[in-house]
Amino acid sequence: MSFMRVWGCQAYVKHQMSTKLEPKSQKCTFVGYPKETKGYYFYNSKENNMFVARTRVFLEKEFLSNKGNGRNIELKEVQQQQVHEPEVEETPQVVEGNSTDLETQPLRRSTRERYEPERCGFLVTNHGDVILVDQDEPKTYQEAVSSPDSEKWLEAMRSEMDSMSENLVWTFVEPPEGIKPIGCKWVFKKKTDMDGNVQTYKGRLVAKGFQQIHGVDYDETFSPVAMLKSIRILLAIAAFHDYEIWQMDVKTAFLNGKLEEDVYMTQPEGFVAPENAGKVCKLQRSIYGLKQASQSWNLRFNDAIKGFGFIRNEDEPCVYKKFSGSIVSFLILYVDDILIIGNDIPTLQSVKTWLSSCFSMKDLGEAAYILGV
Repeated sequence: MSFMRVWGCQAYVKHQMSTKLEPKSQKCTFVGYPKETKGYYFYNSKENNMFVARTRVFLEKEFLSNKGNGRNIELKEVQQQQVHEPEVEETPQVVEGNSTDLETQPLRRSTRERYEPERCGFLVTNHGDVILVDQDEPKTYQEAVSSPDSEKWLEAMRSEMDSMSENLVWTFVEPPEGIKPIGCKWVFKKKTDMDGNVQTYKGRLVAKGFQQIHGVDYDETFSPVAMLKSIRILLAIAAFHDYEIWQMDVKTAFLNGKLEEDVYMTQPEGFVAPENAGKVCKLQRSIYGLKQASQSWNLRFNDAIKGFGFIRNEDEPCVYKKFSGSIVSFLILYVDDILIIGNDIPTLQSVKTWLSSCFSMKDLGEAAYILGV
């Protein structure tokens, strides 16, 4: 609505000066809106023409204070219309508005077909058919424990808390004076295979990183990921040379990153320790949702993989290579998804074993579906 202006009011419109001593703007009358572009139509009574412009200053207050209403404004006929936009309607000689005419005109209704979004649980097709969509993932902890799949969601949350305990993610401390701990929440997701079948129920504890303050509890946040085109190139090379392509997944990858800042968080909902009631969690390792979580994990993995003899690609920092004679091995990292490509099965198996000794890993076997590919 801020684009709408009082019809018929005066306005100063910027124009191109021929000399430096000329005024930068000229006084014109606002007469309408162009159809093809954003701007306004202005009528210049001195030059007897109409044009389109954007840079302007409207004099609406002066116009209204003089009891002008823009309904009866006589305009001189434009003999030679000079409009800077194509297919513009001719300027009328006399423009008169009538509110009763506007009220009798039927409202214009859009003829575009409407579709309910998939998050509503169903999708309406062009033929009126209704397709049920399985999107019954709980949004809160209370929804999860009261849903029909509450046992599965509770098991997923317990597994997440066990990972927190195994990785020594936090310690319980008294709330520091003058420091407000950040909050946390549960995020629930059903992981599916390429056919859309539910494989696992995932409950992720996420910190409310938007409550962090730059320079206080976080600094650098940048973290690279492998580009999809790099993954496709290596898959093409593997297909051409008939290399093995194995896939692994890092369980709670971000919990492996070490924090350098002091970050305090409230205890997770549903898992408040009775003996530590009133205390807060001082994070020792990064957790999902923190500003620096992705970078902390990437630095930790980079140091570990280099220790096993892999070399980081200079142009693609999430692609690693290792050569030993005729044995070739590649490793691709996309956040917590890992592809291992090579021509020697014992070597690839040793990479798997070493990764499992450093991180909590899930062996997915031969790669079949990754990042939508």
